[in-house]
Amino acid sequence: MLTDRRILLVVSGSIAAYKALELVRLLRKAGASVTAILTAGGARFVTKEALAGLTGQRVHDDLWAAEAEIGHIRLARLPDLVLVAPASADLLARMAQGRADDLAATVLLATRAPVLVAPAMNPAMWEHPATRDNMARLAARGVRVVGPGMGAMAEPESGPGRLAEPEEILAAVAALLRPGAQPLAGRHALVTAGPTHEPIDPVRYIANRSSGRQGYAIAAALAALGARVTLVSGPTALPDPPGLVTRRVESAREMLAACEAALPAEIAVMAAAVADWRVARAAAQKMKKAPGAGAPVLEMALNPDILATIAHHPQRPGLVVGFAAETEQVVQHAIEKRRRKGCDWIVANDVSGEVMGGARNTVHIVTAEGVEDWPELPKDEVATRLAARIAAALG
Repeated sequence: MLTDRRILLVVSGSIAAYKALELVRLLRKAGASVTAILTAGGARFVTKEALAGLTGQRVHDDLWAAEAEIGHIRLARLPDLVLVAPASADLLARMAQGRADDLAATVLLATRAPVLVAPAMNPAMWEHPATRDNMARLAARGVRVVGPGMGAMAEPESGPGRLAEPEEILAAVAALLRPGAQPLAGRHALVTAGPTHEPIDPVRYIANRSSGRQGYAIAAALAALGARVTLVSGPTALPDPPGLVTRRVESAREMLAACEAALPAEIAVMAAAVADWRVARAAAQKMKKAPGAGAPVLEMALNPDILATIAHHPQRPGLVVGFAAETEQVVQHAIEKRRRKGCDWIVANDVSGEVMGGARNTVHIVTAEGVEDWPELPKDEVATRLAARIAAALG
């Protein structure tokens, strides 16, 4: 699977560093040669001797010693892939800042090889805005991410931040190095997801039942094929997906502005369930019920048509995919919508049941050539199939 592939493994400071030993064993069993860099933090949890015994090579841990013996530039040029596992919050921050204050950071700054990071940290650290900003910056530079997973931590806590299992990291390495496994590498994809919230007053809004799960899954599937993804998300309870840039917005007008700011892009998948209308003049203060008075009359205004705007934009992506959530005459409405909006494809689905907020979806792909009827699938599988179809269409 990885015969003759050269992996440079960076082990940074995390209690999960012990899993790096099993990871080395799996990488070598798959045919790869492994050279290790051990940071000062990583050395708190595993020893140079353990890594050297499993890699069969000298372990590097000192910038100045490496300069004298092998050179950090040679280390940077040596591998087919640089793998950081575990990747601590500190090392990810230094990578995002472009620091070169130890051997690991210097090699990561100097390498031209693909970089794959496997984050591991406490859930609060993973969800902190600083870490999210750092991950977005790294994703924009093409750094790939595997994990983190959900689960129990060393502390009596549980949540996102657990190091991906060695087998999962091995699969990510193999996928990244497999010829043709990154058909969307170098392409920028814009994806929208979730609902929009249109304010009535400071405490009330108009929205729909979209959970954002399908759009988030599509963003992740495109990233897995190598695309640089910008996800513009309305309000959802979902965490920002690792490995891509997420822009969170509230209203349709904010979503349109974020989409236009993300252009140019080669791909646009507009999966968000955007509110068609908004209150023309939202109240500045909470609207109060008056004794004996009836319900207030709300004057409505049309929201901007984000799909049509992107489909006719001066920086129009080469492939524009819209979504049609319908409760009846699903395919016919989708055919008409594709023609009316000016997009290339429409992904149509029947939302009369429990699709919105659910885990499964049945879709129809409407193109100029006709209609493809897909069976009911988990939303992740819908996303994987759609991403593969997009990659095939772009050659």
